[in-house]
Amino acid sequence: MLIVGLTGGIATGKSTASQVFKARGIPVIDADVIAHQIMEPGEVSYNLILQQFGDDVLHKDSKAIDRGKLGSIVFNDPDKRQALNRCTHPYVRRRILYQLLGCYLRGYPMCVLDVPLLFESGMDKMCGKVAVVSCTGDRQIVRLMDRNGFSKEEAEARIKSQMPIAEKERRATRVLDNNGDLAELERQVDDLVEKWTPSMLRTWGALLAPIGVIASLPFARWSTFGLGTLCTCASWVAGSFFIS
Repeated sequence: MLIVGLTGGIATGKSTASQVFKARGIPVIDADVIAHQIMEPGEVSYNLILQQFGDDVLHKDSKAIDRGKLGSIVFNDPDKRQALNRCTHPYVRRRILYQLLGCYLRGYPMCVLDVPLLFESGMDKMCGKVAVVSCTGDRQIVRLMDRNGFSKEEAEARIKSQMPIAEKERRATRVLDNNGDLAELERQVDDLVEKWTPSMLRTWGALLAPIGVIASLPFARWSTFGLGTLCTCASWVAGSFFIS
């Protein structure tokens, strides 16, 4: 199974691209959705955040965490941002791994890992290929002002707080240009899916390879054939996540 990392800058249209992948039947693991889930009351991350930041980050009329309030606390404070990351990142990664395993066992040839801070978090290392959704800085500013009600200065500050989009483009396997309309973005995603989707032979071979690993274990110690089978199957399993 090929894991495709999907990322971009704020307001470049990554979420739109993610929806296009879903419409094509490609499973998408959304790190933002998982981040929301682990902040629900009763979750480990929820309790850690309250221990770190106190009840002031809760909505006044409920026990839910006010993500906007929490974001404003950590936005200009690197130490508090790191503290928040320690409360959330390990649990986001764990759920992502569970969902990746689920996609692998269902026999999907490709899975999209939608992570806003893909490079910053080092999660690009989990991906065989990376697609970056990009647009001009002026378009980002206009979209942020329209979508979030930011002033121009606030929008520029949000953009500058992230890794430069040019650096993300440099590290990408492919850049999806979102300066045009939806139809143009859909065309680019369709082309990517057509070119990157692994063959069914490689997909099912990788899915069945673990059986070969288990079956060859009893023979690996005293049989050259058993050892060779074990190494071949293990390599196929590992390689299935990083198909080039």
